[in-house]
Amino acid sequence: MSLSIGIVGLPNVGKSTLFNALTKRSVPAENYPFCTIDPSVGVVAVPDDRLEKLNEFSHSKKKVPAAVEFVDIAGLVKGAAEGEGLGNKFLSHIREVDAIAEVVRIFEDPDIIHVAGGIDPLADIGVINLELAIADLETVKKRAGNVDREVKANKKEAIIESELLKRLREALEAGKLASTVSPSEPEEPFFKQLHLLTAKPILYVLNKKSGGKNLDEMNDSRFIKLMEFLKSTNSQYVLVDAGLENELKEMSTEEKTEFKKDLGTGGDGIEDLIRGGYATLDLITFFTTGEDETRGWTTKRNSTAPIAGTAIHTDFRDKFIRAEVVFWRDLLDCGSYPAAREKGLVRTEGKEYIVKDGDVIEFRI
Repeated sequence: MSLSIGIVGLPNVGKSTLFNALTKRSVPAENYPFCTIDPSVGVVAVPDDRLEKLNEFSHSKKKVPAAVEFVDIAGLVKGAAEGEGLGNKFLSHIREVDAIAEVVRIFEDPDIIHVAGGIDPLADIGVINLELAIADLETVKKRAGNVDREVKANKKEAIIESELLKRLREALEAGKLASTVSPSEPEEPFFKQLHLLTAKPILYVLNKKSGGKNLDEMNDSRFIKLMEFLKSTNSQYVLVDAGLENELKEMSTEEKTEFKKDLGTGGDGIEDLIRGGYATLDLITFFTTGEDETRGWTTKRNSTAPIAGTAIHTDFRDKFIRAEVVFWRDLLDCGSYPAAREKGLVRTEGKEYIVKDGDVIEFRI
């Protein structure tokens, strides 16, 4: 399954530094047939302790983690929607990704110039989202012009779409995102066909600097306003020190932990970002495990077994017969498949089964 997250931001916010740190977590492309060989695309392993435990359980010869794509998108400038800077290229690249990671600076540093002359993360978000909304408004207006002719002909579907376009136009003209408009069930297909930029899920990446003047640590009013915005819009966000993560990217996990401990910082911002991006895409992981290989597979949440199986092979959708399913923790606790079967924890599921995060599945076709 090829699902990607575009990293966007204004100049000098740490976007490329963050991407460089991410690419250290890249996985071999040959394990992921959807991969493209492109220096601006990083296929990154999703951190998952369950994979390690299942690998040990099966004594597998090979382990392959679930993965997600991050795309380094050209920097945005004010006026991008009108083609300023690399505006057209920027917008076309965002259309191709499934979610957006917006990087904003929350640290002050006189040696790193900010395009606006000062640090204000909420204002940065406003600039980026406004440019995306302006581009979407043009899309909506153009579509409305085409639909109007069909509305005059009293076509039912055109009337439904026209009502949706009207609400989208009102929202976008007010500077709101398309994601704030909830389409009805009949409107849903028309909403998806528009491929609006601001309908994509957004993960906000707050870039701080170790030892620097960080707004969150200063309890600065700019950070308080940013938090109020994120809370009021129910937005997902992660805190990352892109510069530090990039510097430490060659270190082992143990070395990084010790180094951060000495600095008085903790956690792993890159892992938080990867997991946050995965969640923003509404993805879950299921597993296959055996002597040859233990692998994490990616599917959309609420996928049926045949749909989830297409992550392994497209034939699984049409040729699916049944699936044997056991939750990863139950399998490990029982110590073996036969013991799990004896306890009734290995279930036979049909086409309607909704795959759960952490399921270990053996598909039958």
